[in-house]
Amino acid sequence: MRKIFQQELTELGDDLLAMSHKVAEAVRVAGEALREADIEKAERVIDADNRIDEYEDSIEAMCLSLLARQQPVATDLRLVVSGMRLSATLERMGDLARHVAYMSRARYPEQVCEGPMFDLISEMTEYATDITSELPRLLDSHDLEIAAEIRRKDDNLDEALKRAFELLNVEQVELKRHEVVDAVLLTRFLERLGDHTVSGANRMEYLVTGDLDLSVTENVGLEEFVD
Repeated sequence: MRKIFQQELTELGDDLLAMSHKVAEAVRVAGEALREADIEKAERVIDADNRIDEYEDSIEAMCLSLLARQQPVATDLRLVVSGMRLSATLERMGDLARHVAYMSRARYPEQVCEGPMFDLISEMTEYATDITSELPRLLDSHDLEIAAEIRRKDDNLDEALKRAFELLNVEQVELKRHEVVDAVLLTRFLERLGDHTVSGANRMEYLVTGDLDLSVTENVGLEEFVD
């Protein structure tokens, strides 16, 4: 019975890793679609979100089944609970990538905006691609140095979001009304991708150490970490 349980835990870890790769790919392609005004890439991201949702449903069902049948304790319990929370975080990240792709598709064949704001949004897509690509590495290795690196890289997105609002509110960049709306939404979506990646890193740190360090939950909110 114990052997079967360990096999199921291994399957849970494998599914989470596969899901994280799907999400990182979605973020990368969504960024390319936005920068290149590429509708085919936007459609790829939108279609792929269904598979990410399926992963979440499957992982949640697996975790609930393990909790009901095996009543895990200690590290095993942390793995099951963290797995369920991580899948929810990854699903939200997939949704954010889909939102970016939707906006790219909506403005096709034009760019969402022009000038300095487009340059900044493009920069943020590269930051988002970089930080989300670290999450599969963390899930695979459980190396907490990667978790610390994720938190450092999130600062790039936070700083870029501040610069975006400075462009809109201080420098009075010439943008049409719909471009202002798009810029506000896109920069927020991309910044939230960083926040959710940090949330995933925090969950992995909890899984490895068993410590709930309140200081690392500030960027995402305590309620998002434990809910």
